[in-house]
Amino acid sequence: MRVVFSEDARDFQRRDWTDLVRADPAGTIFHRPAFLKLYWEEFGETPDHLLLTFAEDEDGRQVAAAAFERVDDTLRFLGGTEVTDYMGPVGEPSTQAQVAKELWAALVQRDDWRSADLRGLAEDRPWLGLLREAANEEGLVVREEDDQNGIAPFLTLPPTWEGYLESLPAKLRHEIRRKAKKLEAEAGPFRIIVADRDSLEPLLDRFVELHRMSEGPKGVFMVPGMEIFFRRLAAAFLPEHVFRLTFIEVGGQLAAGTIGFVCDGTSSLYNSAFDRAWGSLAPGMVLVAEDIRLAIDEGCTVFDLLKGDYGYKYRFGAVPRRVRRLVVERP
Repeated sequence: MRVVFSEDARDFQRRDWTDLVRADPAGTIFHRPAFLKLYWEEFGETPDHLLLTFAEDEDGRQVAAAAFERVDDTLRFLGGTEVTDYMGPVGEPSTQAQVAKELWAALVQRDDWRSADLRGLAEDRPWLGLLREAANEEGLVVREEDDQNGIAPFLTLPPTWEGYLESLPAKLRHEIRRKAKKLEAEAGPFRIIVADRDSLEPLLDRFVELHRMSEGPKGVFMVPGMEIFFRRLAAAFLPEHVFRLTFIEVGGQLAAGTIGFVCDGTSSLYNSAFDRAWGSLAPGMVLVAEDIRLAIDEGCTVFDLLKGDYGYKYRFGAVPRRVRRLVVERP
């Protein structure tokens, strides 16, 4: 096995590793080269600080990939904590232990970094332990810490909506049903709208508007640069039915919206916004429940609420997944 480095952004496409993302249980939308390319184009620190890494077997076949960026003398996985929930390498499962060793062996030969701040590693996936052990074997100083917002609650989904409800404690099951009934009783029937090519732009306009109407950090999140990133994600991933924008319409008004991804059997809740005028009727909570129902109907086996240890996520029966950070320094 050999490790090949590239600082050429064209290799996001020329060495497309989407198939490796699908083959690796750790792979998510955030590991896909199309997502990382957009991130790099919108938020990359400096164009010449990109470092793409590929592992090839003896036949020259690509078996693993990782995207890094270098900021001063610090090496980081590509992807900022504000918009990227999971980070790290992806590869064929049978090669991962060797890849971790060869990766560090190759990296220590480079003189363009002094420390590595590696975030976004899910604790229940092999890469965290493999990278930690391989770095130790190279004589590097390794420290494992909690990542920023380092809990990502998720649900394992049964085949049916009723099966999901029955799997919940009675109190949670009752609360999900009660919120939907209350909304309908007090505001009239609601409907769920899923954006398609024709409705995408006006629905995104409404989503951005709701975001900017929010209080606290959410209200200042959707700056123009972030809005461009979200619109580019929609344009890139809606055609292949990965990007999902849903709204709940009540009384003719778009009361709440969610943005998510449907990718390789997992539906992820990426972002949300709601009209505070409807706050007492909790349309956002009803919409998340409907997102879960839609994921089940489409055959997804996981609903990932992504990073952020917020109480509302556990009202749907989610369990926590820790996301960890490796800090690695040369001795």
